[in-house]
Amino acid sequence: MSRAKAETEQLEPTRARIMDAAERVFAELGYDGSSVRKIATLASVPVALINYHFGSKEGLYRALFEKRVPTIYDQRVTGLQLARSEPDLDRRIELVVKALIYPMFNLRGSEKSSYFGQIMARELSDPSAETRGIFRDMFDPVAQMMIEAIAECFPHWTKAEVHWAYHTMLGAMMLVMMDNGRIARLSDGACSSQDYEDAARHMVAILTAGMKYRDRTMTKNS
Repeated sequence: MSRAKAETEQLEPTRARIMDAAERVFAELGYDGSSVRKIATLASVPVALINYHFGSKEGLYRALFEKRVPTIYDQRVTGLQLARSEPDLDRRIELVVKALIYPMFNLRGSEKSSYFGQIMARELSDPSAETRGIFRDMFDPVAQMMIEAIAECFPHWTKAEVHWAYHTMLGAMMLVMMDNGRIARLSDGACSSQDYEDAARHMVAILTAGMKYRDRTMTKNS
């Protein structure tokens, strides 16, 4: 084994510990509320070691996305490929919605990646997110695939109708992803975002029906 490779393998556990700590801090405090010092304290490493591995707070933040996004991306692409192979358009739109919802809700249900689900929801609603360009670089390509799949299901819809449908689904999904217990409180425990499988089933059913049976009289000319 080369010296360089041995040094890399020795550093890898520390890098992983930093990233685990960063996911928790960024999930709980958001990007602006987090600091390298807080992450270093939680990871029990010097601040300088974070800068050595990632260069900056933004470098560390982006590294979290680079680690997690490929799995989400691949699951979405696979789901969309399955949807597009379905000739029945009524069935196809349900599969398109599932391709959007399930990869994200699986994050919330996974102990190892639940923090990252919260980070994604925060990033999508953060006014300064556009300057970081993470969603533009890592998610816009699959978002365009999702939008095209919706348009194929509803060929008579206008471009605006298709885009509003996609963003309505995205907004509803992120609201549940960001839930801090309010859903359970308002429902007296009848439903909870912590039950991600149940949440996903309800979201898919509601969003699919919303698109299938929408009243276009006020939007078809937009």
